[in-house]
Amino acid sequence: QVQLGESGGGLVQAGGSLRLSCAASGRSFSSYAMGWFRQTPGKEREFVSAISWSGSTTYYADSVKGRFTISRDNAKNTVHLQMNSLKPEDTAVYYCTADTDGDPVRTVVTGPEYWGQGTQVTVSS
Repeated sequence: QVQLGESGGGLVQAGGSLRLSCAASGRSFSSYAMGWFRQTPGKEREFVSAISWSGSTTYYADSVKGRFTISRDNAKNTVHLQMNSLKPEDTAVYYCTADTDGDPVRTVVTGPEYWGQGTQVTVSS
């Protein structure tokens, strides 16, 4: 079982930046693919970004490519999402995810195994 805890959400003006962090429990963190999804009311959760167990492979949704950067620190069991040039349409609850398949393709295609509780990001215009 993996437990995930997100932090760093909040209110920011359009054009601003936020850095989300996710702390994970478990000694196998360094073997997991990690990711971020988001959800707005009335819509399904959508993929944002994912990173392989080693950090060597990353994926991004087209809507965030060039603005968001995912990274991980296996020594600290943490994963981060740096969000720059934020837009009002980025407003959502952001969820940290983990998957025991260290290749993030499964996270992207079929969805991850574990989810955090989410953190709210609100971008004002």
